[in-house]
Amino acid sequence: MLSYLHAFHAGNFADIQKHAALALALSMMHSKKSGIACFDTHAGSALYDLQSERARKTAEADSGVQRLWTFRDRLGADWKPVLEVFGQSNVGLGELAVYPGSPAWFRHFLRPQDDLTLFELHPSESQQLADWASVGRARVLRQDGLAGLLSRLPPKQPRLLSLIDPSYEIKSDYRDVADTLVKAWQKCRHGVYLVWYPLLTSGLQEQLKDTLRASAVRKVLCSEVHLLTPPERGMTGSGMLVVNPPWGFDSRLNAMLEAVSGSDCLGITPAMDWLIPE
Repeated sequence: MLSYLHAFHAGNFADIQKHAALALALSMMHSKKSGIACFDTHAGSALYDLQSERARKTAEADSGVQRLWTFRDRLGADWKPVLEVFGQSNVGLGELAVYPGSPAWFRHFLRPQDDLTLFELHPSESQQLADWASVGRARVLRQDGLAGLLSRLPPKQPRLLSLIDPSYEIKSDYRDVADTLVKAWQKCRHGVYLVWYPLLTSGLQEQLKDTLRASAVRKVLCSEVHLLTPPERGMTGSGMLVVNPPWGFDSRLNAMLEAVSGSDCLGITPAMDWLIPE
């Protein structure tokens, strides 16, 4: 299925959690000079117009990144790289009119010794991504990101960071993501893997977590944010699994999410625990 378009949801609370985790992981991994092989399995578009018809149809950014932006002067040091990416993506616009997708986050942190591979199957999304990447250092591949990731492991670089975040439109995605993560971990056990998933009233996300619990994968952090006013059906929150997080990542990410929780900001409450300990 190729019907999902992230433009309808860009800049919502789930994007904030996902990209805060990605930015923190990249920032912390930069404490070492050795190169990082970066993979984005479901890259989408690099940039999203928050004033587009699709974005305004749901207006999810209004209670997400736009609300966060009004709190920017109250946020701590770990939010600084996140705010820099927002600012640089909107230079000269006078407002937050553009939301950076995950490829833009990866490229912002890319160093000369790092490598970036972006996977996207959707025809229009992959073309926009290729046009954007043509002026920077990124490899865009129009193929299944889960299979593509496995085919490129282990990487040439000594370290690995992969973001895995499908739309989960297909119910089998939960098990497919878990199976891919297990195989990727077997190929590159020291890699850092970030896996996003929705929290649903149906509880389908438990398939992903249960499959991982039954596997040999170790050191899996689970970060979830729950909407204070959840809908009766659909997505009630957002989750991130982080395999091999940098030391101290858990407390720093939790502090970041606590800073934007509550009804006066993103309307979320965070929870942090180890799905699988070391």
